[in-house]
Amino acid sequence: MNIFIVDDHPMTVAGYVNALLTAPFGLCQPVFTKAYNCEEAYTILSRKSSPKKLFDIAIIDKGLPGYEAKSILSGSDVAILIREKMPNCKIIMITAHTEVIIVYDIAKKIRPEGLIIKNDITPEKLQQAVMTIIAGDQYQSPMVKSCINEIWKKELMIEDHNRQILLYLSKGFKIKELEGIIHLTTSAIQKRIIRMKKVFEVTDDTGLVKEAIKQGFI
Repeated sequence: MNIFIVDDHPMTVAGYVNALLTAPFGLCQPVFTKAYNCEEAYTILSRKSSPKKLFDIAIIDKGLPGYEAKSILSGSDVAILIREKMPNCKIIMITAHTEVIIVYDIAKKIRPEGLIIKNDITPEKLQQAVMTIIAGDQYQSPMVKSCINEIWKKELMIEDHNRQILLYLSKGFKIKELEGIIHLTTSAIQKRIIRMKKVFEVTDDTGLVKEAIKQGFI
């Protein structure tokens, strides 16, 4: 198992290595390659050609010293380069940023298999993230899930139809009555309501309306 770790703090890199050398993941006998900035990462990636030398997992910090000569200015650019050179490599992005827009931007542009905010990291959580993506699933740390959920809510509420549906439900209209008012089929309205319930983490229409009002969307 070849693992590429890119972070500009040597102590952090050492911590990741130690965390992944312990059981159960340590039993996979991982081999680590380390880089501490974008230039070092670029140089290492440029030399990798043999299938035996390809990385299985890359753990990358977003905030890295850039390599302007090659326009690789952050960990996100390193991740994009890995996607080009090693499409089968699974990427875990780590960021100190907790701003909703930045976290969502990483998730949308890079689409990493794992995304973790540094404050969420423990040795156990890092192992969990690695084991999860090896199993073919995605891993998002708790703060990441919270950030992305906030964006989904905002994106859903930008749509006029969704706000109208909630507004009429709050006034006591039935779903079947909305078809003639909103000019969507009952099936389409129901699908939108299901999506909104999932994002707002509620199970019924009344709870959805209450949560939307509570959070200021209607």
